[in-house]
Amino acid sequence: MQALIKQNVDLPDGRTYPVLVGDGAAAELASVMPEGPRRAAIVTQAEIGVEVDPGIEHRVFTVPSGEKAKRLSVVEDLASQFATWGLTRHDVVVAVGGGVVTDLGGFVAASYHRGIKVVHVATSLLAQIDAAIGGKCGVNLPEGKNLVGAFWQPSAVVCDTATLATLPPAEFRSGMGELAKYHFLGGGQLDQLPLPERVAACVKIKADVVAADEREGGRRAILNYGHTLGHALETATADKTGEYGIRHGEGVAVGVVYAGLVANALGRIDDERLAEHRRVVAAYDLDATIPDNLATSDLVSLFSRDKKAVDGITFVLDGPNGVETVLVDDEELLADCIERMR
Repeated sequence: MQALIKQNVDLPDGRTYPVLVGDGAAAELASVMPEGPRRAAIVTQAEIGVEVDPGIEHRVFTVPSGEKAKRLSVVEDLASQFATWGLTRHDVVVAVGGGVVTDLGGFVAASYHRGIKVVHVATSLLAQIDAAIGGKCGVNLPEGKNLVGAFWQPSAVVCDTATLATLPPAEFRSGMGELAKYHFLGGGQLDQLPLPERVAACVKIKADVVAADEREGGRRAILNYGHTLGHALETATADKTGEYGIRHGEGVAVGVVYAGLVANALGRIDDERLAEHRRVVAAYDLDATIPDNLATSDLVSLFSRDKKAVDGITFVLDGPNGVETVLVDDEELLADCIERMR
């Protein structure tokens, strides 16, 4: 087995936590568990199929498959089960799964007894390079994605890249959508690195951004590159159960190209830079078109529900100073860019 790559997420006030990356990293879970807890509540989904040993007494709590797990009713169910088992404020939650599970597990940990420790064992590409790192966690509402949540930093994160070999192709492509984002956040030619090193490179980028802006007061918003349209596509395609018709990373990939189009239309980037957005997304075998059955007006309306939309529709856009947040009040321009992606 190749040596694991260990990185730290260094936060203000001297807080820090480790991130282990590499094939077989899950076997090292016990070595990064926080000191003190006597019990671990392992939150996972039936289809994950990854067994872990935290080295202390533990019990597995299985939540619904897919995005249906990210609901307040599931948070309530888990908290009730924790209380019945006797989990205390000195114990720990271990979230084992993809971004859905780490989002849910982190939020339950942040809420239960007003906050207990959490460790993430990320099993999907999307979780390993994004969702499990940085402490953002939450659940969805019918009105939008991740509208109820918290900032709750984990005590450790384990990214076992061996689990990626068993991911369904669609799930792996979804992670590639988030990976495409990092090309424009300083990642360079990530596609030329071996997979564990690629994951580790993304972890470092995110760790550096989070260290500079833990609670998304400024620079951290750049991690939402491609997400404004991505989240709108997810919400617009949701069924009555809360399951989205498009995977998160696939939506982000479309959103990355769309952000390039908007930046180009605003004169922030030239045609060559726009072409690079299309090339990167296409290199990961990702679609960059918006389905014809989604009304342009509905998508533009959803932009205003995005968490970044405080004083108006806010996008994260590329430009002469790199990627940054930009207030865009020209809804006609936004609509025209959507039509160009049909």
